[in-house]
Amino acid sequence: MEIWLNPACSKCRTALATLDEAGVTYTVRRYLDDRPSAEELGEVVARLGLEPWDLARPRETREAGIDLPKDAEHRQEWLTALAASPRTIQRPILTADDGTTVVGRDPESLARVIAAE
Repeated sequence: MEIWLNPACSKCRTALATLDEAGVTYTVRRYLDDRPSAEELGEVVARLGLEPWDLARPRETREAGIDLPKDAEHRQEWLTALAASPRTIQRPILTADDGTTVVGRDPESLARVIAAE
């Protein structure tokens, strides 16, 4: 399993504690330091069944000046903007070895990705 996290984020720390408690082996990607590419983000949103703007943190997106229409025509621009400003990306993002991917902000999502391991 891989977890994209910001160590300063309480939801990320909770996700790590949950993985540790479940005995799951994982690798950590500090996505603020090891930024995902627009292509990687496109793959993540596809696995999540979302659009790029669904992965954006509203306040951080506004602060970053990202003001794009939420439509298919601007999808790539969203991916590029999120990749350029990774603080705007929801966290933590967990991907199980089978490809199951969740934004692990709640116990149900964490349980789903742990079950996939």
